[in-house]
Amino acid sequence: MIYLDNAATSPMRPEVRDAMLPYLESVFGNPSGLYAVGREAQAAVDAARTTVAACLGARPAEVIFTSGGTESINTALQGIAYAMRRAGAGAHVITTAIEHHAGLHAAQFLEESGFDVTYIGCDHSGHVRIDEFAAALRPDTILASVMLANNEVGAVQPIAEIAGVLRDYAHRQQHRVLLHTDAVQAPGWLPLEVNALGVDALSLSSHKFGGPKGSGILYLRRATPFHQLLLGGGQEMQKRAGTENVPGIVGTGVALERAATGIRERAARVRTLRDRLRDGILAATSGTTVNGCQQSCVPNNLNIAFDGIESESLVLGLDAAGIAASSGSACSNSTWEPSHVLMAMGVPIRRAVGSVRFSLGDATTEADIEEVIRAVPREVARIRAENASPVRV
Repeated sequence: MIYLDNAATSPMRPEVRDAMLPYLESVFGNPSGLYAVGREAQAAVDAARTTVAACLGARPAEVIFTSGGTESINTALQGIAYAMRRAGAGAHVITTAIEHHAGLHAAQFLEESGFDVTYIGCDHSGHVRIDEFAAALRPDTILASVMLANNEVGAVQPIAEIAGVLRDYAHRQQHRVLLHTDAVQAPGWLPLEVNALGVDALSLSSHKFGGPKGSGILYLRRATPFHQLLLGGGQEMQKRAGTENVPGIVGTGVALERAATGIRERAARVRTLRDRLRDGILAATSGTTVNGCQQSCVPNNLNIAFDGIESESLVLGLDAAGIAASSGSACSNSTWEPSHVLMAMGVPIRRAVGSVRFSLGDATTEADIEEVIRAVPREVARIRAENASPVRV
């Protein structure tokens, strides 16, 4: 299989699996236990927390381990929003129309819980407009959540610039607005130094950067108002109750450390492969358009619209040819719904429903790319021919 869906999940790194094995077998203790096997498990959790903190330029006490990106995003938005409202700071939240569904649905839940949420748009390249963000700020704004790298088109948002807008606003209005970013698509491609980004909270998911599924990270800056959502124990500095997933946490620490190493070299190699894939497909396939820009974008993401087809047909055809890519549409009750990200970017619906995302990874090779360049035009031509054929009754 040629795997080009790394934005959905990535293969686990062998060194991550090796690091996890002892905690799946002999070192199985509960980290809360006072006996030796429990203390050893707790030491492993502490070591992973220190590793993650170093990768983020954070303090270990600011790192909370979760079950994945969805929990981290929900915990950040709800935990901060509830705490700020309880403190009387306000109840207005700003987010974007192109967030992952974990962020959008969390924001919608906040609306149902009495918060006022403003959803700002983006330009045709998938980038948030700073002036629109600044104009959305109000005296009762308490939290902004803007993703760092978009999962569908790869657009990298100006998070540090947004943080600067919030600092200036706080200086002028004497009113602080906290900033969260969904950075799930960023590890391995972008630096994640939280002070340089200027964020108060940051969410990650381990399986996106070579770690295990079911494990994630929430960075929460020290002294950030926070309302604990999971109750029942004192784990994770009293911020997330529940027995720690020791193997997952150990694997997450190793995976993030590997992803944070050699970013520039990895990004340059994969960008070259992505550009070759883009140019090859566009040259060999008529009626194709790249969605979003390819400059301020993570280097592994390529989203292409194919006229005259539905993306699901192409994804299935490529799968039959041993190539894994993903559709930009979601199917619900047999009705094809175009990507909310592409629609927010102003992509015509006829293009949106025929869009496919190719997301490369560490293991992608030149030979893989050349095979995909051969396969895509063949499959597109086949599907278009089938669509053009008269239906026989």
